Amino acid sequence: MHPDLFIARRRLLQLGALATLPGGAGAWAQAQAPGKTALDSGRLVVVLLRGAYDGLSALVPYADRDYYALRPNIAIAAPDGTAQTALRLDNTFALHPALGPLLPLWQQGVLGFVPAAGLPAPNRSHFDAQYQMEIARPGRTSSAPGWLNQVAGLRAGAKGPAVALGVGEANPAILGGPAAVKLIPRGQAAERTGVLANDKTRQALLDLYAGDDSISQAFRQGAGSRMQSAQELSSEKAAADVRRQAMAGDRPMAARQLDRDGTPASAQAQSAQMLAASNGAPDPVGLQLDARHLGTLMRNDRSLRLGFLSAGGWDTHANQGAATGPLANNLGNLARGVAQLRRDFSEPGDVIVVLSEFGRTTAENGTRGTDHGFGNAMWLIGNRVNGGRWHGQWTGLAHGNLNEGRDLPAHHDYRAVLAQVLRRTFALDDVQLSAALPGANWDRRLDGLLAKA
Repeated sequence: MHPDLFIARRRLLQLGALATLPGGAGAWAQAQAPGKTALDSGRLVVVLLRGAYDGLSALVPYADRDYYALRPNIAIAAPDGTAQTALRLDNTFALHPALGPLLPLWQQGVLGFVPAAGLPAPNRSHFDAQYQMEIARPGRTSSAPGWLNQVAGLRAGAKGPAVALGVGEANPAILGGPAAVKLIPRGQAAERTGVLANDKTRQALLDLYAGDDSISQAFRQGAGSRMQSAQELSSEKAAADVRRQAMAGDRPMAARQLDRDGTPASAQAQSAQMLAASNGAPDPVGLQLDARHLGTLMRNDRSLRLGFLSAGGWDTHANQGAATGPLANNLGNLARGVAQLRRDFSEPGDVIVVLSEFGRTTAENGTRGTDHGFGNAMWLIGNRVNGGRWHGQWTGLAHGNLNEGRDLPAHHDYRAVLAQVLRRTFALDDVQLSAALPGANWDRRLDGLLAKA
């Protein structure tokens, strides 16, 4: 038996997954599993936008007149070639002008969208929706491993070396679980070793945790990883400086109380809610640096096949702006971060996925913002992505086509999008897909999303 298949079967038996999944491994039976040698060569980077970004501003349905009727103040103007209007993609969609750095990726055919994806059922709680998306188990609130950790276990085994790297968050649920992962802090803090930089302090801590117990082993592994990562990033930063010169963190109850659908009553409450909705994720302004750190470490250690980044600040209940404003600023930083990722992850099998817990309301609210919605656009970037086009179902913004008359529907389970990526990037078979994405099903409407070879 192939070792990956053995690991997957053991994991399924441990979790009781075969007994609880609606379709078990058969849920994927209509999908053809590809050969390992042809496809099992890529790397996957996931970017989670915490706080529910407004996909209808990022991917503008400019040809839909309902869009402009629903958003008289915050709609992005239809493309006309000027700086304050959207960037035309095709006869249906255009990009927000702040996402201009990504337009070449569309033109090169390596950037694609699924415009209406999300959880299988609406969940307007940032915390619950994020958690359920990170563990790939909609409706579940109890502890479960993250789906990226599950994939890491399928790649290396629960006790194997780390194949996953997270940048920016202390303990993201998506990476939580039995498989070993590497985590580094955001921004310039990743280049520092903290108290470990002091030789005497470091040796004292290593002496304290010199035993064979699991805690001591984990500390030694983490300390070694932190030192190595900081040294690699410091070296990379020094080299970059030379080149430039040569060329001229349990959710508190207070946060849960802020997790509301409607617009907060005051500017102070709006700021507090946006911070809570970010759930510990850094502001998008630092995403490019975090992306560069991720690229450096995964380039230096080819055993790292899974990467995770996040960015907060997307809960735009008020004054989100249109072509300019707070949302435009965030989108600009996001575009620069994603463009950086594409520079570092452009090998044939590499795929970058950008997603958010849910979308925003199709109509603007009374404070020129948007509230918690449902369906949203997922982005995919990579040489295997059938880019320069969007994929899946799109039914427009007419009132009768909206979820509860207010939200973009989620025509596609986000896990079905991930299944396409995991199969094409890591050649996961049916049992392995069921282990990583329990309860999901293959969606044939997305079969053209990635190339088969």
